[in-house]
Amino acid sequence: MFGYVTPLKPELKIREYEMFRGYYCGVCMHIKDTFGNLPRLTLNYDMAFLGLLLDALHNETPKIDFKRCMAHPLKKKPMIIDNKALEYTAAMNVSLVYYKLIDDVNDDKSIKSKLESTALSPYKRKFNRNVTKVNDIIEENLNLLSNLEENKNFESIDEISHPFSLIVAKILELYPENFEGDCENIRYALYDLGYALGKWIYLIDALDDLKEDMEKNKFNPINFLYNKEKKSYDELMLEIKPRMEFTILNCGYNCKESLDKLPLKRNKAILENIISLGMMDKYEKIVNNCSCKEKGNLKFNS
Repeated sequence: MFGYVTPLKPELKIREYEMFRGYYCGVCMHIKDTFGNLPRLTLNYDMAFLGLLLDALHNETPKIDFKRCMAHPLKKKPMIIDNKALEYTAAMNVSLVYYKLIDDVNDDKSIKSKLESTALSPYKRKFNRNVTKVNDIIEENLNLLSNLEENKNFESIDEISHPFSLIVAKILELYPENFEGDCENIRYALYDLGYALGKWIYLIDALDDLKEDMEKNKFNPINFLYNKEKKSYDELMLEIKPRMEFTILNCGYNCKESLDKLPLKRNKAILENIISLGMMDKYEKIVNNCSCKEKGNLKFNS
């Protein structure tokens, strides 16, 4: 995950934004408690969404404490503590970053990634046995994605985005705690939401990197699939905007549809804000960096 899944702050109530921050800081503190201080530097906002979502499926009211941290040493901040969903989220954050760094080392021979992955490698021993299967899925599918990108043996955006989509789907589906109610259908809905969200993240990341990748002649799946005539960035964006927008909107709609199937106990307004407004805001900011774009006000409305 890459930090794209955030709320649209002006549309949240103050207490809702403070709750979102409480989950974000809570994930950070759970990383510290389980893995130590160094891995806290890998935290991104996507993980706050994951924690918000999974905790919303538990009946227990989350515990809130006020603590100082290295980012806010002078003022205590509210954060969620002693939380099963955030403990799992913290492990997934470290796992995703670690295996992504290993993948970068294999792909680009990156010295920076090599140093960072070496620094994180001791923390592998601290993974709970419950997440071993998910870690294997992350590693396997990042390798598959790397091979597809390196060999360019794919023919559609669905094919190239599938490995990362599956990673996010399985992270949600294989959450090791039990749920109240129809657990099987809850896991089906979590899988579907995760798959759509993973595809959205992969596409947004590719779209965000498109201009720089074209300038540096680096691989980008959008450029590879849709720019056979070697057009400029603005020309390409003008041509692919309707196609990309349809896919992006469809991913958002599927996320919203799956969210509506979940028996949420809390955090619904924040989660709906992230999916219906925050994700679309991220898309608009990326495409509107191109001079060929017209500003819109799109939402994933049900």
